[in-house]
Amino acid sequence: ARPFPWEPEARAVGAPRAATAGSDPRARRALSGPGMFADRTAPGADVQSLWRSARSARCEAKTCQTGKISTAEAAAQSHTARDAAVQTEQSKDPVQDFQQEVQVDYSGLLSFLQRVEDVVIKELNKNWKSHAFDGFEVNWTDQDETVLCLHTLSYPEAQDHNLQVTSVSWNATGSVIACSYGRLDNGDWSTEKSYVCTWNLDRRGLNPQHPDLVVDVPSSVMCLAFHPSQPSLIAGGLFSGELVVWDTSRTEDPVIWRTGMTDDTHTDPVYQVNWLPDTKHRNHARLLSVATDGKILVWREERDGRLALAEGFAIVAQQIPRSTRLKKVAWGEAAVGVTSLSFSHFDPGVFVVGVEGGYSLRCSTAAQSPALPRPGGSVPLRAPAELAFSPHAGPVYSVSCSPFHRQSCFLLPPSPRNLFLSCGTDGQVHLHSMLQTQPLFALQLSKKYLFCICWSPVRPLVFAAASGEGVHLFDLARSTQKPTVSLKQSLSHCPVYCLEFNTKHTRLLAAGDAAGTVKVWQLSSDFTEQGPREMSHLEQLASEIMD
Repeated sequence: ARPFPWEPEARAVGAPRAATAGSDPRARRALSGPGMFADRTAPGADVQSLWRSARSARCEAKTCQTGKISTAEAAAQSHTARDAAVQTEQSKDPVQDFQQEVQVDYSGLLSFLQRVEDVVIKELNKNWKSHAFDGFEVNWTDQDETVLCLHTLSYPEAQDHNLQVTSVSWNATGSVIACSYGRLDNGDWSTEKSYVCTWNLDRRGLNPQHPDLVVDVPSSVMCLAFHPSQPSLIAGGLFSGELVVWDTSRTEDPVIWRTGMTDDTHTDPVYQVNWLPDTKHRNHARLLSVATDGKILVWREERDGRLALAEGFAIVAQQIPRSTRLKKVAWGEAAVGVTSLSFSHFDPGVFVVGVEGGYSLRCSTAAQSPALPRPGGSVPLRAPAELAFSPHAGPVYSVSCSPFHRQSCFLLPPSPRNLFLSCGTDGQVHLHSMLQTQPLFALQLSKKYLFCICWSPVRPLVFAAASGEGVHLFDLARSTQKPTVSLKQSLSHCPVYCLEFNTKHTRLLAAGDAAGTVKVWQLSSDFTEQGPREMSHLEQLASEIMD
């Protein structure tokens, strides 16, 4: 049987060719007859691929996916630790060792010292008498020469009524600042409502336009003063002449004492209040008030919430002592309204007042001369004035005694303990000694009014002044002719009416202006770090100016 029907049948060479159907009609008939075709099943064919085997032998994989990338983790830290010293080993040869014993020629050293002894002693004596390094102090800390504004505080409701900041005061801890609102230029003061506001600068979430406490006052508040040891007590003087003491820890009714309107009450606006220690009762304090009616009154607290008059003084024109160095003026016509007061820090019985007539007066609480009779009053008033100083060309608005003094009582004038500053509407600052009428120097600071002046509590040569142009800081060690720094309180160049140093946080200075804002300035270290012999410098400066 042939494997495939289409393959020709094999025959032997030379064998006769078989007849085909095409050539033999009989054959064609035989093929067309029945029985020529039958069903047959042939086995499948298996054809091996030579192309695949050849590719496999050459390891040529043809796929689209890349092969798997093998990874392994290797730590950089070594398994063992070892210390290695960088110090060189000690030399085995002691001669070459750096720490070998030094051979000193003592006889040669002695001969050298004997030769230069006279020259060295001469130079040491010369240096000992030299003042080239007076006032020099090594300071290894970084110096901050800028003055920054830390806070700008205001009460929008007071500003809406065009009220001005008339006074500022720090409490006993130095963390709370209070301000009073009123008006110093015009308006119906007697009926206009005002406010007393406080902010705690240490409180979290301080809102500069939302005071921690707001006290409504029926009359304009002209001045404020916190109690020196009780942080919640604050006294205020009103335009009506009254005195009021508030307790800021009481939110319902903070008023605890007041003078009321009596025959003893001031008849003019109160421009300054001071707390005084009560020598008879240690736990109590007394209040001192000054007003343009010429009275200086001392009040004591009563149990019924009333302030009662304890003693008083009056500045009367006819009883002001006259000085031969002053120009002759009509004393009977001079104004005697008191605008400011400052106590001496070395003698609590001595104080200086500024009056509307332009004079500064040295006064004494020990004065016994009665003042000229005045109608009414439960306590007789005394005349305290002892010395009149050379006047300003306008009313005196502020005086400030130097808080520094020496312990020795044998110092010759002018001593720093006898110095005080004054300023007024003439734009001048006068530095005075309490022992002479003429000023040690007069500085024309501004062409506008000077409203307040305050001596630094930590540096004898530094003071601040509030003017119609802003805040001025002076360092007399640098210059006696111009301010060291001038600060613009606002863009509108509104006048600054009041300022006060913080005695606890000595780098803080608060100032209130006519726009109704209080700015808390952070002073640079130049204004708060006292140099050596600074008090001697002030004394020497005063002596040179006087000579």
